[in-house]
Amino acid sequence: MSPKPVIIEEYNPEWPKKFLEIKTILEHTLGNDVLRIEHVGSTSIPGLAAKPVLDIDVVIDSMKSLPTVIAKLETLGYYHQGNLGVEGREAFGRKDDYVPYSDGLELKLAQHVYVCDQESRELHRHIVFRDALLHHPEWVVEYAILKKELSTVFRHDREGYMVGKSDFVNRVLELSGGQGSLLP
Repeated sequence: MSPKPVIIEEYNPEWPKKFLEIKTILEHTLGNDVLRIEHVGSTSIPGLAAKPVLDIDVVIDSMKSLPTVIAKLETLGYYHQGNLGVEGREAFGRKDDYVPYSDGLELKLAQHVYVCDQESRELHRHIVFRDALLHHPEWVVEYAILKKELSTVFRHDREGYMVGKSDFVNRVLELSGGQGSLLP
C-alpha cells in the first residue's frame, strides 16, 4: 500500500470551527485533567494553505496525569501511539473518522492529537511557530508557497515533504525565540 499523498488545500475558514467542536468534546471528557487545549499547525493560521488535518496539543500539568488522560481519550475513540520518537509529546491515533465520539456521531476532520506537559519543549516550539506566523503575514505567504511547491515535488514522500519545510521552520523559530527543528 502506497503512503497517502501530500495534498495541500487553500485555507478553509471551517478549520477553526472544526477545532472548537473537537476541543469542546475533549474538554468535556478530560475536565480538570488538562490545563488547556491548543490548536497548532497550519490549520490554525488564517490564510495559510495546509493539509486538511488539525494539529491539537492537549496540555497537562505533568506526565503523572498521562495514564488518566490516556484512559479518558480511549473512551472517545483515540488510541495511544507513544511518543513516536519525540520526547515530551505523546501521540494519539483515531479508531475511525467519527473520533472523538460524541452524541451526534458525526464525521470529524482528520487530526493529529498530542498530549504534552506544560514544560514540553515540543509544545513550546509549536506555540512559538504558530504565534510567529500569526504576527507575520509575510511568512504565511512564503510558507504557503513553499508547502505547495513541496507537495508537488514530494507528493508521495511525506518525510521528504517534512524535511523540505525544516529550513523555513527553523528560521522562523530562531527569529522568534524558539529553538531547533519541529521535526523528530
